[in-house]
Amino acid sequence: MWLCGLLSLYAAALLVYSQTWAFTWDESYHLLAAQLIDAGRRPYIDFCFPQAPLNAYWNAFWMRVMGQNWRVPHAFAALLTAGAVLLTADYVFRRFPVPSWRFAAATTAGLAAGLNFTVFLYGPLAQAYGMCLFMLMAAFRISVAAVNRSGLLLPAAAGFCAGAGAGSSLLSAAAVPVLLVWMLFYNRAGSRWTKLVAFGAGTAVPFAPVFWLFSQGPRQTWFNLAQYHLFFRKLYWPDTTRHDLEILTSWIDSGQGLVIGLLAAFGLLFVARRSLWPRPLKAEFYLCAWLAAALAAEVGSAHPTFTRYFLLSVPFLAILAVAGLYAIASRLLEPDRPLWPVLLVTVLFTLGLGKSLYERRDMDTWATYERLAKKISELTPRDAMFFADEPIYFLTGRTPPRGFELSYSHKVVLPPAERALLHILTEAEVKRQLQAGIFATAYSCDDEEIADYGLKDLYKQHLEMADCTIFWQLAAR
Repeated sequence: MWLCGLLSLYAAALLVYSQTWAFTWDESYHLLAAQLIDAGRRPYIDFCFPQAPLNAYWNAFWMRVMGQNWRVPHAFAALLTAGAVLLTADYVFRRFPVPSWRFAAATTAGLAAGLNFTVFLYGPLAQAYGMCLFMLMAAFRISVAAVNRSGLLLPAAAGFCAGAGAGSSLLSAAAVPVLLVWMLFYNRAGSRWTKLVAFGAGTAVPFAPVFWLFSQGPRQTWFNLAQYHLFFRKLYWPDTTRHDLEILTSWIDSGQGLVIGLLAAFGLLFVARRSLWPRPLKAEFYLCAWLAAALAAEVGSAHPTFTRYFLLSVPFLAILAVAGLYAIASRLLEPDRPLWPVLLVTVLFTLGLGKSLYERRDMDTWATYERLAKKISELTPRDAMFFADEPIYFLTGRTPPRGFELSYSHKVVLPPAERALLHILTEAEVKRQLQAGIFATAYSCDDEEIADYGLKDLYKQHLEMADCTIFWQLAAR
C-alpha cells in the first residue's frame, strides 16, 4: 500500500506536469499527423511523416473521442509513463530476493526510473516515448513469465508488446530480438519453436498499419521509415559527428546519469560474481543488462542522436541499479536497514530533476503557441491560407497546404516527380509560394527566415508577439 501510494503521488505529479509545462517543439508534427489522420488522411500516402505510425493512430483515436487538444495525448502519455514506472517498481518488489530490502528496493527502482529527467520531461509528450516505455516494460515482464510456462498466449503477448513499442518508434526495435533470443535460450517449459512462432505473430500485429500503408504506397512507406533517416535527417545538423560525440559523452556532466550508470554496473557485477541468487533470477537481471545495452546502442547510432532517446534504457538500468545499491549498502552499512542509502539516492534524483525543471523555466510552452494561434486565426479569413509551422496548424485546426505538414522536409532534395509523390516542397518552392502572395497571413520566429523570405516587404502589417512576428495584409504588387 505504501508503494502504491508513492507511485500514485508520482503519477499525479506527472499528470499535472503534462497538462501545464510539458512541451517540445518536435511533438507538434506528431500531433498534426494525428489530427490529419483523424480527418481521413493517410501518413506517407497523403503527407510526409517519417515516423512509425502506431502512436499517431493512438493519439488520433483519443483525440477523436475526447477532443482535438494537445492535453489529451499528453494525459495518456503520462499515464503510460507512470505505468512503466509502476511495472518497474512492482517487478523489483516481487522478485528482489532479500525480504528486508523489497520495499526499499522497489521504491528506489521506481524513483530512479520515474525521476530521471528525460523520462519525466519527455515521457508525457505526444511523441512515442510514453508508449515505448510502457510496452518495453510490459514485454519484459511477460517474457520473464513466459519462460516458465507452456502455451502460446504469453509469448504472443510478449511479442505484441515489443512490436507495439517498435511500431510506435523504431528507436525501440532493438528490444525485439533481445527478448526473443533470451526467451528461447532460457525457456524451461513448452516448445521453443512454438514460442518462436507465437512471439513472431504477436510482433507482426502492431505493424498492421505499416503493412496496409505499404500495400498502398511502397515507395512512400520506404522513404518515411528508412530512406529519410538514413540520408536526410542530418541535413538539419551539418556537423552530425561532433554533435553525436557531445551527446554520447554528456553523461559525464549528468549527476543522474553517473549515479544510475555506476550503480547499474556494480549491480551487474554483483549479480554475476558475488550473489548467491538463483540462476533463473540472475538471468532476468542479465536480460535487463542486454536490453539496456541494445537500446542504448541503437539510439546511440542514430545520426543525429539526442539525450532523450536514451530514456528507453532507464527502467532496465534502474532495476540493475537496485542490485548495485544493495551490494554497496549491505557491506558498508547495516544490511537490514536500507533507509539511508535509499533516501540518499532519492534526494539525488529529486534534486537532479528539480535542476532540469528550473533550467527550462523560460522555455516556450503550449500556452505560448495558443496565444499565437488565436491571433493568427483572428487575422486570417476562414477560407484563406496562412504560412506557419506545425504547432500553429495544429492549434488552429486548419489543414496545412500540401507539403507544409513537416517543415523539416523542406531541406530534402529529390527529383520533382519524387517530391510530388512524397508531398515534399523544397525551400525554394516555399519561397516562391510566399512571393506569389498566396498566403493571407504569415508568421515566423526566425529573423533570418523573415529576411530571406522578405516578409516585411510582402505584408503591410506586422505584430511582434512572444519573440515571433505575425504578418498580414499583403502589400500591393
